[in-house]
Amino acid sequence: MAQDEKKKVQLRSASWFGTNDKNGFMYRSWMKNQGIPDHHFQGKPVIGVCNTWSELTPCNAHFRQIAERVKNGIREAGGIPVEFPVFSNGESNLRPTAMLTRNLAAMDTEEAIRGNPIDGVVLLVGCDKTTPALLMGAASCDLPTIVVTGGPMLNGKHHGKDVGSGTLVWQAHEEYKAGRITLEQFMDMEASMSRSAGTCNTMGTASTMACMAESLGTSLPHNAAIPAVDSRRYVLAHLSGMRIVDMVFEDLKLSKILTKDAFINAIRTNAAIGGSTNAVIHLKAIAGRIGVDLSLDDWSHGKGVPTLVNLQPSGKYLMEEFYYSGGLPAVLRRLGENGMLNNDALTANGKSIWDNVKDSECYNDDVIRPMDNPLVASGGICILRGNLAPRGAVLKPSAASPHLLKHRGKAVVFENFDMYKARINDPELDIDENSIMVLKNCGPKGYPGMAEVGNMGLPPKVLQKGIKDMVRISDARMSGTAFGTVVLHVTPEAMELGPLAAVQEGDYIQLDAHNGVLHLEVSDEEIAARLEKLKATQVIMRTGGYMEIYRERVLQADEGCDFDFLVGCRGAAVPAHSH
Repeated sequence: MAQDEKKKVQLRSASWFGTNDKNGFMYRSWMKNQGIPDHHFQGKPVIGVCNTWSELTPCNAHFRQIAERVKNGIREAGGIPVEFPVFSNGESNLRPTAMLTRNLAAMDTEEAIRGNPIDGVVLLVGCDKTTPALLMGAASCDLPTIVVTGGPMLNGKHHGKDVGSGTLVWQAHEEYKAGRITLEQFMDMEASMSRSAGTCNTMGTASTMACMAESLGTSLPHNAAIPAVDSRRYVLAHLSGMRIVDMVFEDLKLSKILTKDAFINAIRTNAAIGGSTNAVIHLKAIAGRIGVDLSLDDWSHGKGVPTLVNLQPSGKYLMEEFYYSGGLPAVLRRLGENGMLNNDALTANGKSIWDNVKDSECYNDDVIRPMDNPLVASGGICILRGNLAPRGAVLKPSAASPHLLKHRGKAVVFENFDMYKARINDPELDIDENSIMVLKNCGPKGYPGMAEVGNMGLPPKVLQKGIKDMVRISDARMSGTAFGTVVLHVTPEAMELGPLAAVQEGDYIQLDAHNGVLHLEVSDEEIAARLEKLKATQVIMRTGGYMEIYRERVLQADEGCDFDFLVGCRGAAVPAHSH
C-alpha cells in the first residue's frame, strides 16, 4: 500500500492518542514515561504483542526472545509495538487441567485487546491451550490479527534413538507396568525427552493447533513446524511483525480469513497430519467466536482424506523431520492438487492459501507420504453416534488399532478417575483384552475441565499378555501425543446425565467406527430408568470461584466447551472514556 493511502486510513488507536484535548494529553503523557517520542503518536499503527510467556509454561518459556523479533519487525514496517501479557495456561504443570482455564485465557485476551489502544495484534502461542484461547479472544474482537507459534522442541534422544515428547511417557510407562523395563530404566528416559525450548515434538495438540492456525490462514506459511531453536523461527517472527502493520492498513480482519471454507481446510488438514482429537473442540470454539456455523457433522469433510504425515503418535517421525521435509505447505499442496483444499481461502499475507503452497516441495516422501501411499487411507477424525452418544463422540483412526475399529465387548466401568486408579492394578479385576473400559464423570462439568484421562492405561494383567490396546470409552479428552482405540468426548457427559452415566458393569457395547456407531445394548426404557434413579441421588457441587462459573456456564464438547455467554463476535468498539 502506498504511503499516501496509508495516511488516509483511520487508525483505531487515534481515538486514544490522536486528539489535542485533555484525554489525548493524558493517554500520550503516561505512555511517554517509557521513553516514546512524540512523533510515534502521529499516524503510526499501534500493534499489540499478546504474549503467553511464562516459566510455568515451559513450552512458551522462550517467548521473550520471540517477542523481541516480532517487535523488531513491527518497528521496521513503521508500527509501534506494545507487548502485554495474558494468562498462560501450561499443559504440563497446571492442575487439574489446562482446559479448565482455556476460556479464562480467552476472556483475558478478548478484554485486553478490546480495551486497549491497539490497531492490530500478534498472538504469541505455543502450548496446547494458548493457541485456541488467544484465537478465540481475538476472534471476538475481530481486529487484524496474525499468529506466531513458538515452534516444536528438538527431537528427544535416548540411547541413540529419537523419542517423542509425551508419546514416550505413555509407551514407556506401559512397558514398565508390563515388567519389560525396570523403574531405573523408565526414570532414565526423563532427561532424554525434552532437550530444547519449544512445544511437544510429536503431532500432539500443540503441533496440531499450530497446523490448524496455518491451515486456517491466520499465520505466515511454515509457521507451524519450524523448530523453536532454528534461526528461521526468529526470521518468521520478524516477518510476521512486519506483516501485521500492512494488515492494519489493509483492514484485513480475522473475519475475512476465518470463513467456513477456512475451517473446512483445517478439518481436512487435521486428517492429513493425523492431528489431535482436541482440534474438534477448539475449532468449534474459535468458529463460534467469529460467527461461523461449524458442527460435528462438518468433520465428515475429513472422511476419505488420507493421513500423509508419518509422525508419532500415529507414525514414525517427529516435527524436525516434518519441517525439513517441506512442512505444512508440502501437505497443503498435495491436498490442493487433489481437490481437497478450498484453494481460494484468504490468508494473513493477503494471498490465497493455494498461492502460498502451489510451489512447495516435499523432500522426503516417507515423512510426508504421497497421496497414493498414505500412512492411513482415511485419516479423518471419526464421529460416532448412537444411543450411548446421542450428540456425538470422537475417535482418531490413525492412532487406533485397525482390528478394534469394529468391536463388541463387555463394559468394565469406572465411575470416576479416582475409581479407575484404585481398581486398574487389582489382579482380581474381571477384565481381559476383549473388554471395553468405560470411564465416567470426566467431561467438561464432571472433572471439571474435561481432563486428558481418556486414554486410560491398560491393566497390568492384560499388558503382561503382550496386549497393547483395548477399546476405551469416556466423556474425557486425551493428549494428542497419546495413541490407542480411544472413544472420547461422549456427549452429553455423565455429569449431565447423558446415557454414558447409565452404563453398568457387564453391559455390552458395540463400536463400529466404519459406520460411525456407538451402541449400548440396553433398551431405551432401561437407560431412562437408570438415569432417573441417578437423578434422584445426584448432588450438585458448589465450589465457589472460577470453577463454579465454569461448571455453571460451560457448554458441552460438541459445542466447543466455551462459556455460553462468550460465544459470538462482539467487535472492537469500546465506549470512550472521559477522565
